[in-house]
Amino acid sequence: MEKATIFNIQKFCVHDGPGIRTTVFFKGCPLNCLWCHNPESQHFQREILYNQEKCTGCGQCLQSCLYQAIRLDGKYLVQEKKKCVLCEACIEHCINNAREVSGKEYSLKEVLNEIERDRPFYEQSGGGVTFSGGEALCQIDFVTELAKLCKKRGISVAIDTCGYVPFESFEKVLPYVDLFLYDLKLMDASLHKKYTGQDNQLILENFRKLSASGGNINLRIPLVEDISSQDINLKATIDFIQGMNISLINLLPYHSIGSNKYTKLNRKYQGESFKAPTEQRLAEISQLFSKKGFNIKIGG
Repeated sequence: MEKATIFNIQKFCVHDGPGIRTTVFFKGCPLNCLWCHNPESQHFQREILYNQEKCTGCGQCLQSCLYQAIRLDGKYLVQEKKKCVLCEACIEHCINNAREVSGKEYSLKEVLNEIERDRPFYEQSGGGVTFSGGEALCQIDFVTELAKLCKKRGISVAIDTCGYVPFESFEKVLPYVDLFLYDLKLMDASLHKKYTGQDNQLILENFRKLSASGGNINLRIPLVEDISSQDINLKATIDFIQGMNISLINLLPYHSIGSNKYTKLNRKYQGESFKAPTEQRLAEISQLFSKKGFNIKIGG
């Protein structure tokens, strides 16, 4: 694969692995988590985001669209996704910067150049590059080649993954990856499907195999009050991970920071009722894992 679709390359990241890192966000994910804070990562194709708060209703975008993919609905403009060909004419003609495109095709050289610019930060902090998403391993050929090039240059590579990919993808990239940031959201298969769109059988199988293959794993557990933060889920997680190759467990309290992006994508946010566990509950959860000998960190 000569090119990959990426929706962001974020510099000076400190929550996506050790040290200061550059995080490359690949577009497209096989899961559809209801609490997802990067909804622009879910679809594999490029998308237009529309910020109603910036829009003055001047109509320049509507007039510029040759495909009638924009219509006026009251005082707001609505994108007709089935008609849109992502020509970006509406973005070019928007005088208020109310429109932006999520997703751009990058070559290996382009991404590598962005990574190389931050090399001094990696060397000073023990950081590197993290491939995230979406699900980076869905674009496995590109990711493997990029990881290989980074490895040759002495740049540490981490992969943030939901685990819902063929294990062959892990096998392909494993020789070039220093750390896997692996999400385990829910242990109950039916609840996992309810909240993410897929059951967790493949995710758990891949976790076992990755650990057995010597993969260095940071386990990441998103904590949503009364859902994933319940004792029944946490104790099942502890039972599952006993004896596995885990260097750190990140407990990730729920947040709604990305909820405004759903409006920009003309989607409904499903997580209005979700809450983070209290500080007291987070301390209890941390103790639950610490007592079993795991190294714990609250946050990324």
